[in-house]
Amino acid sequence: MIKKILVSQPKPTSEKSPYFDIASKFDVELVFRPFIKVEGISAKDFRAQKVNILDYTAIVFTSRHAIDHFFTMAKELRVAIPEDMKYFCVTETIALYIQKYVQYRKRKVFFGETGKIDDLIPTMVKHKTEKYLVPMSDVHNDSLANLLDSKKLNHMECVMYKTVSNDFTPEEVKNFDYDMLIFFSPSGIESLTKNFPDFKQDKIAIATFGPTTAKAAKEAGLRLDIEAPSEKYPSMTSALQHYLLVKQG
Repeated sequence: MIKKILVSQPKPTSEKSPYFDIASKFDVELVFRPFIKVEGISAKDFRAQKVNILDYTAIVFTSRHAIDHFFTMAKELRVAIPEDMKYFCVTETIALYIQKYVQYRKRKVFFGETGKIDDLIPTMVKHKTEKYLVPMSDVHNDSLANLLDSKKLNHMECVMYKTVSNDFTPEEVKNFDYDMLIFFSPSGIESLTKNFPDFKQDKIAIATFGPTTAKAAKEAGLRLDIEAPSEKYPSMTSALQHYLLVKQG
C-alpha cells in the first residue's frame, strides 16, 4: 500500500498542481524534497575556462538557474553587462525572469514558444552575426553545441553552475519511511546512493522520469515500478495516477 511518497523536486508553487489532486484523490502524503541542489562555481574556476563575457554580444539562457548564476558571476567579476547585450531564452517565462537583473526590452530579449532549443534556433539564425555565450551546468552533453555548429552560429559554452547532492540530515535519514521515491535526474539517483549507502529497496516503489534517469536507476540495481514519459502517460503525474489507480483502486 502506497501511503507516503517522496517527490525529489521543490514543492509546486501553484495550488493547481496535479500532485495535490493525486494526494487528495488517493489519500497519500506527498513530501517534496530535492535530492540535488544547484550551486554557482567560483570566480577562479570560471576564469580557468578562459571565457571573457564581454567578448560576446548575446547570451543563451536555458533555465532560471543559468540567469541567476550568469548575473551573479558578472557581479563577482565586476563585469558591467552592456545595455545592448541580447538575450535568447528557451521560454517566455525564462525571458521575463531577466527583469530581476536588467530592464526588459523586447528588442533585445527573444524567446521560443515550446521550451525546446530547436524552436529558438530560427530566431538565432536571423541574428547570425551575434557571438553567442551559453552558460551551462557542469552536467550537460554536447547536443546544444552540435546544434549551433550545424547552423554555423558563432558560439561558446561555459560552465557557470554545478549540480551537487542535497545531503540529508541525520534526522531525515532516521525518518526515511517512504513507500515510493520519484526521481527526475541521474544526479538524484547518485544522491540516494550517497546519502543511503546501505539502501535496500524491498517493497519501496521507484518512479523515474526520462530515459537517462531510468538508466541510472537500473545501473544502481534498483527495480523500476514507473518509467515516464510513455506514449500513454506523457507526464510523471499521469503515470503516477495510473499506477495508484491500479494498485489502490
